[in-house]
Amino acid sequence: MRAAGLRGAAGRNATLLNGGFMIDVIVAGGGPTGLMLAGELRLHGVRALVLEREAAPTGQSRALGLHVRSVEVMDQRGLLERFLALGKQFAVGGFFAGIDKPWPDRLDTAHSYVLAIPQNITERLLTEHATELGAEIRHGCELVGLSQDDHGVTAELADGTRLRSRYLVGCDGGRSTVRELLGVGFPGEPARVETLLGEVEVAVPPETLAAVVADVRKTHVRFGTMPLGDGVYRLIVPADGVAEDRTVPPTLEELRQRLRDFAGTDFGAHSPRWLSRFGDATRLAERYRTGRVLLAGDAAHIHPPTGGMGLNLGIQDAFNLGWKLAAEVNGWAPEGLLDSYHTERHPVAAAVLDNTRAQTELLSPEPGPRAVRRLVAELMDFEDVNRYLIEKITAIGVRYAFGEGHELLGQRMRDVGLKRGRLYELMHGGRGLLLDQTGRLSVAGWAERVDHVVDVSEELDVPAALLRPDGHVAWVGEDQQDLLSQLPTWFGAAVS
Repeated sequence: MRAAGLRGAAGRNATLLNGGFMIDVIVAGGGPTGLMLAGELRLHGVRALVLEREAAPTGQSRALGLHVRSVEVMDQRGLLERFLALGKQFAVGGFFAGIDKPWPDRLDTAHSYVLAIPQNITERLLTEHATELGAEIRHGCELVGLSQDDHGVTAELADGTRLRSRYLVGCDGGRSTVRELLGVGFPGEPARVETLLGEVEVAVPPETLAAVVADVRKTHVRFGTMPLGDGVYRLIVPADGVAEDRTVPPTLEELRQRLRDFAGTDFGAHSPRWLSRFGDATRLAERYRTGRVLLAGDAAHIHPPTGGMGLNLGIQDAFNLGWKLAAEVNGWAPEGLLDSYHTERHPVAAAVLDNTRAQTELLSPEPGPRAVRRLVAELMDFEDVNRYLIEKITAIGVRYAFGEGHELLGQRMRDVGLKRGRLYELMHGGRGLLLDQTGRLSVAGWAERVDHVVDVSEELDVPAALLRPDGHVAWVGEDQQDLLSQLPTWFGAAVS
């Protein structure tokens, strides 16, 4: 099994046909991560097929919002207006362990808010985007086997169908079949506590519900409710122990009993839309790439939902991986580019896991964690501390290790105003971008992969910046020879 991908026409000719359709990348899993990845691949002309086990969208919404970095991602791809039309912007505190502090001032972003939008709506919008770009999405297709060789990957489906592709990406959730078939280790901690979750109607007035919840949360911050409209509420309550099989949802009576145990009332909960349970298991895949098969989203990492980072982490995985995998498929990727997906994203996930571990400890009703929680709450009164923690949760504090250099190196560039528009408006095509305020630089030889924009911004205090397709700063300076030394690192050999 070789890690290096074949390049050019030879690699394409080695790919087998499936009913006349040549597949470059199979994406196993049609959740937000897989759909985002499919859209990114299609921006670069990569033929992508999404295989989703469910026969139809479930309509369930475990996640309820997009954090700042994910909002920026949507803006960079020209999708944000669609999301804003169906979501609500909130600049409220409470995202770190539910500690009620104000939303910090002066976040380094043009989008200083959280966008409340149910996961099923996010999936619908990403589906529309991917299919508009030409991705194929097949529902009711369960992957049960795979093998790979020097030329590609063979995927076996539950109905006996065999598909052949150049690469395959497992975006198939925390119980990933792809990860298990690869034999990739998934070390971490099993669930110690479990929480019940339900979207139900209630039979009490909103003010009564709010008063009871406020009283219970004085001692049990894992208890809570959220209005979803039309008389439906999301109810969250600690479970009685950890279920042997969390794929089996709780019953309505189980949810009601736990509500009575904590609140003295079940609020007359009835007519559930759906019921579920989740634990605090925390695990991270040992590697994100095995030859021609890669992992992304929950297939690569699981953690408690505290802070709402899970869906966002997966979308950002796809944003990092998409252009790199497309470069490999299209034959121009420099050596090591595809492996940099693991190098960059694995530490980010490890940091998120530590973040949720810390938050989970602060949610404990035990005296020790409650004392630490009070101390952290005091520290968050300092604006810098509050901002630091929110930057970690919203992922705008992520900086990849590109080596020594300017402070912007490795960071994502926030949207900045230009003389002729906005930076993110120029990134919809998913290409690299040289923002040149000097007018003296050139990307000749890379013009097919890097857009050269000569413009100025009062918000940017550098002569020029080279951005990767994911918006992270790969170079800062004004020397043409220095620029020429860096372009091949991310965009391959020059084209004469």
